[in-house]
Amino acid sequence: MKVLLAAPRGFCAGVHMAIQCLEIALRELGSPVYVFHEIVHNRRVVESFEARGTVFINQVEEAPPGGVLVFSAHGVSPAVRQAARRRGLRTIDATCPLVAKVHSEAIRFAREGYTILLIGHAGHDEIQGVIGEAPHAIVLVRSLDDVERLQPPAHAKLAWLTQTTLSVEDTARLIARLQERFPHIEGPAKEDICYATQNRQQALARLCGLADVVVVAGSQNSSNSRRLVDLALSKGTPAHLVDGAKGLHPGWFHSGQTVVVTAGASAPEAAVQEIVAWLVQRYGATVQECDGRIEDQVFALPKEVRRIVASAAQAEAREAFV
Repeated sequence: MKVLLAAPRGFCAGVHMAIQCLEIALRELGSPVYVFHEIVHNRRVVESFEARGTVFINQVEEAPPGGVLVFSAHGVSPAVRQAARRRGLRTIDATCPLVAKVHSEAIRFAREGYTILLIGHAGHDEIQGVIGEAPHAIVLVRSLDDVERLQPPAHAKLAWLTQTTLSVEDTARLIARLQERFPHIEGPAKEDICYATQNRQQALARLCGLADVVVVAGSQNSSNSRRLVDLALSKGTPAHLVDGAKGLHPGWFHSGQTVVVTAGASAPEAAVQEIVAWLVQRYGATVQECDGRIEDQVFALPKEVRRIVASAAQAEAREAFV
């Protein structure tokens, strides 16, 4: 067996930033720290933080007045922010800047009188947050059938936006059809699907022709991880999404295969290495790290986290002086 490790894979800059925010909050402010929804869509990451005193909630009211509440990487609606203020919560905004960009675009288009056709998955945390910015102006588009059913007023100003974690190919087809039906539709100055989602899909697409099986490290509720599985399947390659080695099934593999292993942007490298170790142990697999696009993007910590770090450093300096 040969294992090919796709590159890039795993954590993106937005996930790194969000996890770092939560790490700092736990270290400097102490537990419990509350997080609105999952900090990122990965079961291993969530369980690790739960073991250290993080409480993941779906309603702001689940956090006690005066508590610390972190907004996840997927962003939240203005209503959630207002509810947190009313409850007197100390908030940390770990929204990925690329998601925040979509929020800003939705606000701008809505203010300018556009009807926004938002391409994405119903119920996803990111979509709920964006819709919350201008619910009166946003129509969710999930498929080509949705595009065909659209019947906007004749003189409506239309704009399209997308979730950041979608299939590049599928989204391109939806946008192309929107532009065919509505030639005057406008879009963002720069596409919304994030660089990491695109890079991971492109890396996997290059390897699918070599693969007998694809294994994607990631959780079932991770949109970008599921899109990697969909991509492999669309190329005719069997593909499986697992959180780690416990999710692997011997019936998927046999000696002599080429197995491509990758990871969604919210999946830790530890999950990849666990999968690889399982394949090496059972099948004597050799492992090859593939070349890929280098990702050097880094997102600055939000100002409230920088203040926490600076305050802790000042306190440490005072203690050292004394």
